[in-house]
Amino acid sequence: MAELLFRLRHVTDEEAMEVRDLLAAHGFDTYETQAGFFRLGVDAIWLRNPHQHDAAIAALEAYQAERLERAQREHQAAVERGDAETLWRRLAAHPLQVVLVLLAVGLIAALTLLPFLGLSRA
Repeated sequence: MAELLFRLRHVTDEEAMEVRDLLAAHGFDTYETQAGFFRLGVDAIWLRNPHQHDAAIAALEAYQAERLERAQREHQAAVERGDAETLWRRLAAHPLQVVLVLLAVGLIAALTLLPFLGLSRA
């Protein structure tokens, strides 16, 4: 019976392609499923041979550790160059979007706390 190996939901196309290439390079027998039109299924990569499961998980864990290390290096380099995204840079680049998000957060907080504030007056 096939075993779920890697969920593809919220995964970039680049990472999904790297995972596919990694699994193919190691010779794992896999197939993919799509969630479908109504998103009732699972976007995932499945392993056909359950005897390969431990080796496939080990290969994926090594890949993800290397990817994490690479992302941290890239972020650190961006911080050192002064290119890392901050709230102030995002505000300068997209002022309307940031203001609308902050207003939405304030509105949600007010609507959430409104019943409790009304109870304190009674």
